[in-house]
Amino acid sequence: MLKQRIITAAALIPVVLALILLPPTGFFAALVAIVFVGAAWEWSQLAGSRTAVGRGMVAAIAAVMLLALLLVWTPGLLTALTLAGVAWWICCCFWLRHFTFAAAPNAENRMLKLGAGALVIVPTLAAAMAMHASDHGHWWTLLGLVIVWFADTGAYFSGRYFGRRKLAPRISPGKTWAGVYGAIVAGSAITVFGAYLIGVRGTTQLVGLAVLGVITVGFAVVGDLFESLMKRHAAVKDSGSLFPGHGGLLDRLDSVFAALPIFAAGKLLLGL
Repeated sequence: MLKQRIITAAALIPVVLALILLPPTGFFAALVAIVFVGAAWEWSQLAGSRTAVGRGMVAAIAAVMLLALLLVWTPGLLTALTLAGVAWWICCCFWLRHFTFAAAPNAENRMLKLGAGALVIVPTLAAAMAMHASDHGHWWTLLGLVIVWFADTGAYFSGRYFGRRKLAPRISPGKTWAGVYGAIVAGSAITVFGAYLIGVRGTTQLVGLAVLGVITVGFAVVGDLFESLMKRHAAVKDSGSLFPGHGGLLDRLDSVFAALPIFAAGKLLLGL
């Protein structure tokens, strides 16, 4: 499994780097929106949509919302949506404390989860656009993803070698507190190092970025757990099978959906 994950990641990373660093913000945002429509298709299954028609309607509605954002965005709108994403992920912390909340497969819970999907996807696109359009924005956007990648790697190895106490056994039995600590160390370290390479030199800003790295990683864990909770409710192992060894789009983007709004909001707060 680890070998397959490494092979898939090695194939994807150059593509992701090119799509972030080379195109202008408008083209970048359009590509991200297409990916997010695919994520909405997968989310519809986790929310309880079982038919292809129903899932197609969810994907179509997501496409309309994302297209509207691409057409009418302003800096103020992107900031407002990013902050809405921050508020949403704070609320998710409370949802995770109640495993059975909205677990019953009824129409009301399905609509609630579909609404949650909109709050997962739309603010993330807004945050990505806001960062990509900022000064040195291509590199800041890449750093936001690299934080998640390093945190995931740190969590894997620290959890594997030191993991004893489970983090949330009912939601994701494989995750441990040691994995969280490893993720925080790796993620915060690469945040400061990456920002320094981008050009940040002020001590106060670097300290602030270290703190932001810790917070970003913490919410990346929340995003991972929230998708795991949705999969538990839906009784599925992976959101899809698009990437061998990695699952579907949501399985690769769950942490990113939570991390990017937090990182973008923190970057704005630090005046970067």
